[in-house]
Order: sequence, then C-alpha cells, then structure tokens
Amino acid sequence: MTDETVAIPFERIAAAIYVFRGEKVMLDRDLARLYGVPTKALKQAVKRNRPRFPTDFMLELSVDELIQWRSHFVTSKADRMGLRHAPMAFTEQGVAMLSSVLNSPRAIEVNIAIIRAFVRLREFLLSPTRLTKRLR
Repeated sequence: MTDETVAIPFERIAAAIYVFRGEKVMLDRDLARLYGVPTKALKQAVKRNRPRFPTDFMLELSVDELIQWRSHFVTSKADRMGLRHAPMAFTEQGVAMLSSVLNSPRAIEVNIAIIRAFVRLREFLLSPTRLTKRLR
C-alpha cells in the first residue's frame, strides 16, 4: 500500500449494500463515488466490456424496483436523486470484475475494501453467536 492508500470505513461500504432479487448488490452511483469516477464513466466502462458482466454479476433494476428503492428515501419527485436511467446493480462477483475494467490503483484498493466488506457481512450473517452477542 502506498501513501495514497484509500481508507474506506466498513460502515460506509455496508450502508451501500442493498438486496435486490435476493442478491446483495451495490449500485453504480455508490460504486462510482467510492472509485472517485463519474457514474457515467463507470457505466460506459461496463458497457464496453459487457461480456465480463453476466446476469449473476450485474443486473439493471426494473422500473418497479427503481420506484420501490426510491420510496425508501424522502426526496422530492423533481430531484429523482439524479437518476435518469435505472441503476446497474453489481453483485460481489460483479464488483470484483470492475477492477479489471476500471484499471487504476484506486479501483484495486477500493475493490479490496468492498470485497472484504462483503465477506465480513457474510460471516456476520452466518454466525448466530455474534448476532446474539450484538443484540445483548
């Protein structure tokens, strides 16, 4: 790791993980923020490398899913949270694949932090004793 190492708190990553269609995913806009690139650039990189993102790596939210997701936030209809198109949602494997299309040192470091967060969440969810201790 270099002096320019990106330190991303686990909580920040965990807060950006949603569940759609039974899969834990991260949305393109949140990933772009973490990578320090515009969402448009991230989407373009994915579209140029579409074969690397099969349906179990990346999905596009349906209109109904987008409406339901938006309803969880208090925001004006005019704002639309900056969304003109349905977001791309990346599974853990899709996030890992992003490091190959966003070829930068920051992308690699961010991906490592995100993958560690996915693993940590999975371990937490699979460990009933940890959950019991946290609830006490």
